[in-house]
Amino acid sequence: MIAVGIYGASGYTGQELMRLLLRHQQVEIAAITSRQYKGVSLAKVFPGFQGSTDLTFSDYSPEEMATLCDIVFLALPHSVSMKVAPIFHEAGIKIIDLSADFRIRDVKTYEKWYGFHTSPDLLNKAVYGIPELYRAAIAESSFIANPGCYPTSVILGLAPLLKGKYIDHASIIVDSKSGVSGAGREPQAGTLFCEVAEGFNAYNVGRHRHTPEIEQELTILAGESVTISFTPHLLPVSRGILSTIYAKLEKGADTAELLGIYGDFYRNEKFVSLCNEGALPNISSVRGTNFCRIGLVVDERTNRVVIISAIDNLVKGGAGQAIQNMNVLCGFAEDAGLNMLPLFP
Repeated sequence: MIAVGIYGASGYTGQELMRLLLRHQQVEIAAITSRQYKGVSLAKVFPGFQGSTDLTFSDYSPEEMATLCDIVFLALPHSVSMKVAPIFHEAGIKIIDLSADFRIRDVKTYEKWYGFHTSPDLLNKAVYGIPELYRAAIAESSFIANPGCYPTSVILGLAPLLKGKYIDHASIIVDSKSGVSGAGREPQAGTLFCEVAEGFNAYNVGRHRHTPEIEQELTILAGESVTISFTPHLLPVSRGILSTIYAKLEKGADTAELLGIYGDFYRNEKFVSLCNEGALPNISSVRGTNFCRIGLVVDERTNRVVIISAIDNLVKGGAGQAIQNMNVLCGFAEDAGLNMLPLFP
């Protein structure tokens, strides 16, 4: 049994961590923090937890939190995690950071997209947390940078073809759609019900902050610099990400052959599920789960492959992948606490 803490637990990601950790048989939740809800029970803030836990939000300092837990999940806004992570790291606490603060390896790139970094010396300590690609490094690490939701869907969608040099990486176009929970729980006009319902729009075109994270990991897979066109969209649903990825084929192959390549690449992966030929993913088929579901079609007329990748942005795109990383880090079964069926309809 290990003791875990969630530092910044009152957002959607924090409550999703709670939902999943409460079903984990090898974990004890030692503390959850929130300045806004200090002294308030979790069940009062999130009524769905009524009867399942008596945990109350505290406002522990990082130093106090470090005395209570073996692993801490940082569910904090960007630029806040970098201020507390050094304290946990110095105390010898294992860290799983769900912000973007330690995902980008190059400090200049980080600062171009996010702003000044106060703990650049820790960037080379953090392992990028996609277990399907970095499992061995995660197992040996004490500091995990949990990937972003859009990047997870794109990187897993492209990894087999980039690794095998099946596509022209200069031709990659990514068109992604996310549910509104990806914007967080803090109220803002653009995510109000009346603003989102019955609408569908692109945003941050050509300047979304997940772009350098995606390009960093695709560059590693390809073995040479990769630049993509990435356009995110907001869907009028609560959760889910669907990424449609286009690329020109460098090697002749049909749909069945490429599906075979994906099957070989992800053969032993618990949380990557492939669609049969003729079928494509729907966000409803991964809702509430830690699965990434992938389908593809070769468009022979244009010599392009079209890859469709679906995840739940709060689970495989956030809290679920964080717990998957914890399981790898601690030597637990990788699906411990995560073996849920989709919520459908």
